[in-house]
This record gives sequence, structure tokens and C-alpha cells, in this order.
Amino acid sequence: MEKSVDVAIIGAGTAGLNAVSQVKKAGKSFLLINGGHWGTTCARVGCMPSKALIQVADDYHRREIFDRHGIEGDDQVRLDIADSMEHVRDMRDIFVDRVLGSSTDDMPDEFKLEGYAQFVDANTLQVGDTTVTAKAVVIATGTRPIVPQAWKSLGDRILTTDSVFEQEDFPATMAIIGLGVIGLEIGQALSRKGIKVVGIEGSERIASLSDEVANQVALDIMRKEFDIWTGAKATVAEAGDKLLVSSGEQQVEVDKVLVAIGRKPNLEKLGLDKLDLALDDEGMPVFNTNSMQLGELPVYMAGDVNGSRPILHEAGDEGKIAGYNAANGSSSAFKRKTPLSITFCDPNICTIGADWSELKDDEDVVVGEMRMGPVGRALIMGKNKGVMRVYADKTSGKLLGATLVAVKGEHIAHQLAWAIQRDLSVVDVLRLPFYHPVIEEALQACLYDVLRQLDTKPQQKILELEEVSDE
Repeated sequence: MEKSVDVAIIGAGTAGLNAVSQVKKAGKSFLLINGGHWGTTCARVGCMPSKALIQVADDYHRREIFDRHGIEGDDQVRLDIADSMEHVRDMRDIFVDRVLGSSTDDMPDEFKLEGYAQFVDANTLQVGDTTVTAKAVVIATGTRPIVPQAWKSLGDRILTTDSVFEQEDFPATMAIIGLGVIGLEIGQALSRKGIKVVGIEGSERIASLSDEVANQVALDIMRKEFDIWTGAKATVAEAGDKLLVSSGEQQVEVDKVLVAIGRKPNLEKLGLDKLDLALDDEGMPVFNTNSMQLGELPVYMAGDVNGSRPILHEAGDEGKIAGYNAANGSSSAFKRKTPLSITFCDPNICTIGADWSELKDDEDVVVGEMRMGPVGRALIMGKNKGVMRVYADKTSGKLLGATLVAVKGEHIAHQLAWAIQRDLSVVDVLRLPFYHPVIEEALQACLYDVLRQLDTKPQQKILELEEVSDE
């Protein structure tokens, strides 16, 4: 069988579906090719089921301060883990159904092709018995969890994000290997559900934090909830009906291990060797991050598969860029949004704008800091732990980036990202209203700390009000 279209899109996740939307707007023909599950990684095994798991764990954990508030009966509260996991899967299924119902289920079959695509050349794909020719191709094949080959023989005692949400129950003890975003979120949630957890991170940093101060604060907070080992890679070996997990000189026997050491791009089955591609040092195809194009080929790569910004909203933007260029046969470059990353542990861990690793050696950068301990609203909530750190240009006061370890950090992070993208300065933001009592007051204090360090002293400008006419 042969099919010919303007644009072939490989992968029906967030990036692929957004690419489809742009091709439709351009009035061009398309074919959506997908192997494996239909639906986005976020809805099936990522951000949505993990947030449902976190919410249950946080609600249950809240009982620990009931007596402080005069609420009795905290010792009578029980969590049925099996029921809670059924709820997580119910929520997951709702989100998956929404994605499928609004995107692929109602899409006529003539626009969909199930199977795994391989390049014959830049304009030709082979999908099973079907040959697809296209003027342009969008690669949006996503990623899969990395599991070392030696650990695969341990069977279902090794979990990944593809399997953890399918667990009907959890054992008494678990190790979490890899404390990036996913490992940290799930590790804390499982610990709050009553499972004895050991978290292991090969580096000295959790949640990929480059800000040393914020990283230490986050470590101190998390270590009060579960054991965390850093600085040495983990090994896993069979020990009877247990698993022996070692890291440096530390060892522990656990029932199961969640491996969260990263995800691998789904590229090897595509036959990219058929294309004239430049590769980076890690063997990844070189692409333009503003146009998504691979060299000068009519091929574009969007979403998690390119390893650039593996976050849903970025995958959506990249899919739109790739779809637009593929549909229009162009190489148009688009300005990317301000980087924004949120780890939904408690407290939230957020990085915004320029990363501290890019700024720490720049003498023209100042840092404003506010510890969360004395913040009134956070104290009332029983969540006054963490730190806010904001980076700004010493001369202009322009906001450059920030790292937050704070309750409701997810909201403050958005405000900062918007301010940075709008090129606002510290003074610009301090002129805006801050209510009392809110968590945003911690940000206000942080910005005043920046203000005191600027070369110019524009404090008086903050108090200036616009004069209005009596007319």
C-alpha cells in the first residue's frame, strides 16, 4: 500500500498532536503515525498520574500537624494504599481519555496509521506494508525510561514510571534510584504513604539544582522525611527475595526499586542512518532549537525525543513550531519562552530563567535571598521551610533567573517567568501590588534584598505614584 501526504508526523504525543494542529491550520494533508500506546506521556505515565499520587500522599501527611491545630483523631486516620492507587489510575484514565477524545479518537482513520516508521530517505517512510511519501516529516516519538541491562533480569521488582502507577499496592521498603524531578516527587509521596524509602542520587544534587544554597536547603528538608544518599552511583543485586542496593559504602535491602535515572529518546528504530545527519557528541541528531529542523532536510524533531526541554508545555511549543515549518516548507525560527521547571514535591522546587550555572561566575550578577522561616502565611500553613533566590543584573536590576524551594513555588515561578520574559527589572516588579498575608511577600522581600545590592539606588522610585488630573 502507498500513501502520499504533505506532512507525515511520527508520534501521537503532545508534540505530535500540536504539529497536527498546525498542519490542519495550513490546510495541508497529513498522516499521523504511531507505534505503541496512543496518548501523551504526560497523561499516561508522567505529570498527571504523578500529581494524583502526590495529592493523596500530601493529604494523608497533613494529619501530622492536626494536634497543633487542635484537631483530634490523627491517630485514627488510615490510608488504604490499594484504594488510593485505584484512584490514581482512575484519574489517569480520565486524562488519557480526554487526550484521545479531543485528538485521535475522532480523527478519521484515513489520517492515522498504526505502526513503527522507518526512513527510506528524507521524504519516504516505511510503516509495515505501507510506504508513505511526504514533503516533510515531523519526528515526535518521545522517550522511554532508562533501565540498566543488568537490572532487567530482576523482573517486576524493578519499577519505572511505566509500571509504578500500575501497582495495586506497594511493599514495606523501596529504593528510589535517581532523584531528579520524577524520583524526588515519587520518593516523597511513597514515604508519606508510609513506605520506608531510601533515595539515591549519583551526583550531589537533587532535582537537578545547580544553586548550591538551594540544593542544600532542599536536601535538609527532604532528609527529614526519608533517607537520601548522594555522591555515588547505585548498584542492585539479588539477595534472596530482597534486592541489595549499594551506593558507595552504604547498603540497604529493599523489596522493590524504582529506577528514575532518566529517559532515552525513541530514535533507534527510525533508520536515521538513511539520512545525511550531523550528530552531536552523544550521537543525537543536531537540530535548530528555534525551528526544530534537522540540518537542511525537510525533517523536524520536536518534544521529549530531542532531549532539549523535556516538559509538556515545551513539547507543545516545539510541536507547533515543527508543524508550522513542515506544513509551510520553511525554516522559520521562533523565540522560545523563558525556561521554567517545577518539581511538585513539598515544598515545590522551581528553576526559572537563566540557570545559576550560567550566572554564578558573573560579577555583574547579584542574588537576593529570602528564607521561608519567618514568612507569616507559610508559618500559618505549617510550611515555613525553604528559600527563594532571585538573580538580577547588578547595574540595570533586570531579572535574569531564580531558584525557589518554597510552598506554592509553582505560582511564584510563573510570576517570575512572566516578569523575565517581559524584561522587567526588580524595580518594575516591586512597583506592582503585593497583598498581605500571602506567600508572594517572600518574593517581595527577596527583591528588596536584590535592590540593596544594585549599583544604582532606585529605592525612591518604587514609592513614586503617577500623578492624576482632577478633571
